[in-house]
Amino acid sequence: MKRIVIGGFIMLGGLLITLTIILSGAIYATQITSWSGKSKLWHAIFGDKQYGDEVVQSLFLGFPFILGVIITVLGLVILGIEYYKTIEKKIK
Repeated sequence: MKRIVIGGFIMLGGLLITLTIILSGAIYATQITSWSGKSKLWHAIFGDKQYGDEVVQSLFLGFPFILGVIITVLGLVILGIEYYKTIEKKIK
């Protein structure tokens, strides 16, 4: 039971990080006037190289975003393993 709670909090923490960055990127993307690539949101979160004197309008939150996704997946793996152990005990 303790591992289920730990896995849930780890997953919740990762989701909170990831969704906060997506929300802040969506709010900031409306103010971007020039970007490169297909998506304004992607550019607002990850950014791009600076060319000459051009100002790069980005939050540069790529590393925390990826870290949040990894933490979320880690929490899901912990929950999945504990769910599998619970099902395995019920079968035997």
